[in-house]
Amino acid sequence: MKPEITTQHTADSRGEAPPGKTVWHATHVLRKLPDEFGLLIILIGFGVVLSILSPYFLTLGNFVNVIITMSSTGIVAVGMTYVMLSGGIDLSVGSTMALAATVAATFSKEGVPLAGVILIALGIGIVIGLVNGIAITKLRVPPLITTLAMLSVARGLQLIYSRAVTVTGLGDDLDSLGRASILGIPIPIILLVSIYAIASISLSRTAFGRSIYAVGGNERAAEIVGIQVNQVKISVYVISAVLAAFGGLILVGRLGSAPTIMGTGLELDVIAAVVIGGTSLAGGKGGVWGTLIGVAILGLIQNTLNLLNVSPYYTQLVQGIVIFVAVAIDMNRRRKSV
Repeated sequence: MKPEITTQHTADSRGEAPPGKTVWHATHVLRKLPDEFGLLIILIGFGVVLSILSPYFLTLGNFVNVIITMSSTGIVAVGMTYVMLSGGIDLSVGSTMALAATVAATFSKEGVPLAGVILIALGIGIVIGLVNGIAITKLRVPPLITTLAMLSVARGLQLIYSRAVTVTGLGDDLDSLGRASILGIPIPIILLVSIYAIASISLSRTAFGRSIYAVGGNERAAEIVGIQVNQVKISVYVISAVLAAFGGLILVGRLGSAPTIMGTGLELDVIAAVVIGGTSLAGGKGGVWGTLIGVAILGLIQNTLNLLNVSPYYTQLVQGIVIFVAVAIDMNRRRKSV
């Protein structure tokens, strides 16, 4: 027999636990490990396989490049995590990023200081988030339809504003947001880690974070205990749009321009990362650190395919398969928990 693990001492000779004592088998211990532990193992496994496929993978320069490249997506994914934890979804993040970043880029080109450019972009994000949240809570339009409509509206506004022309010649301040370093650490990486740390504390150690989980887990029960459900929902859509706008600023700074096609398909990348990271499509379960690992897995796959000179079309194929598998696992997990 395999030895048993107990909280203080083993069971007596009859195999019964002493009164008030709990006998844990090794399987119980494994179940207590956080979901992120399993995802981390998967990430390491991906790293091993990818290092075999490409000799250029295990280099410091490549790792830094991967993190910087995924920084914008990673930041937007934080906002999507908030929304999905509440039981919603936001398909407008890509268009929100494009509109906010394009408008901000034009002001930067005109010499507006970085602080002003950031405020302009975040202001656009706040407006879009409020419109989404109010339409969902007050008008009772489903999140899928509301944000799908906003996807088209924001993209149309971006094309009208820019006249479908890429904005170039940005100010040095905005460029520095995506390219400069502090003590040798690229600013996008610093911002990425900082935002995840703040989001983690917000979700795990504040009343607002607990309210989000409660709304996603059981909206009716959340109302009964006094949680302002509508306020929570509006807040998460504002957070999502603001982080999409901020992620756009970093992307524009890194590229040195605001392409008209920026953000296209971003919502799929972000949703895939969040679902892979263990956040349930039904809401109420998950967290940002799992999302970060999901972003890293997708980033590593894309990076390795690039190193192997594989067509970007295959990246879409692999991503679609990964999304399907992640959703299937999530649905199977939910059925077993019922």
